[in-house]
Amino acid sequence: MGRVAIVTDSNSGITQQQAEELGIFVLPMPFYVNGELFFEGITLTQEEFYQKLAEDAEISTSQPSPGDVMELWDKLLEEHDEIVHIPMSSGLSSSCETAMMLAEDYAGRVQVVNNQRISVTQRQSVIDAKMLADAGKGAAEIKEILEECKFESSIYITLETLKYLKKGGRITPAAAAIGTLLNLKPVLQIQGEKLDAFAKARGKKQAKKIMVDAIRHDFETRFADANGAEGMHLQAAYAGNEEEAKQWAEELKEAFPGYDFHTDPLSLSVACHIGAGALAVACTRKIEIK
Repeated sequence: MGRVAIVTDSNSGITQQQAEELGIFVLPMPFYVNGELFFEGITLTQEEFYQKLAEDAEISTSQPSPGDVMELWDKLLEEHDEIVHIPMSSGLSSSCETAMMLAEDYAGRVQVVNNQRISVTQRQSVIDAKMLADAGKGAAEIKEILEECKFESSIYITLETLKYLKKGGRITPAAAAIGTLLNLKPVLQIQGEKLDAFAKARGKKQAKKIMVDAIRHDFETRFADANGAEGMHLQAAYAGNEEEAKQWAEELKEAFPGYDFHTDPLSLSVACHIGAGALAVACTRKIEIK
């Protein structure tokens, strides 16, 4: 019997196939497209999602149903002693709060981690949790370690279009129209709970420079004691623009040589709020096993 099972959701960017290879478990996030229910990576692929987005389909996000969450937990607890469940940031979805409430009925056997992460930084938390479990740590200790370092990461994102910020009410139609006319590309950040404005750029090239400078500044200030590549992971993400993302990855590796580097498509829960063509860079402090 395995001692600790690691569970996350598809907002981590981890596919079902990757989950199997990593020895962890992924709950697919549900989506409604024109009123029809789909599950990320199960009945809705990245390609299909962006096709529907391009067709102006009505897309809304949801959270895994309590029944689906508990069904997975119950199945895993037949073969494992404990579960560490790592959902997306509680500041971006209520799925974390729901999971914490459900876990109250499991007498401590399910530990829900609220470490305020999404996409590639959430993925790193999952990798860290698996590493800690393999080193013999219990679920409660893994939760404590991950929550202690929950703000030890940064994400910066630039967008191709202002359409979805306008649609979501984050900017006014007038601001979107002016921004589009001037080719303004917002740079957003996640350092903790929510997606916040960081800067405005004239075009994608300047936006990318702003993001590289922001990560460099984080390395030199917030993470100065991490000794660069020795103590930090570097990550990138993108929204449906694979060729552009490959070039972006090369630019980042050139700007920050020697760093442990990983790139992934953005989770669809993020992409549906910002649209196709987004690029992101992130960093996460490495965890040491004590």
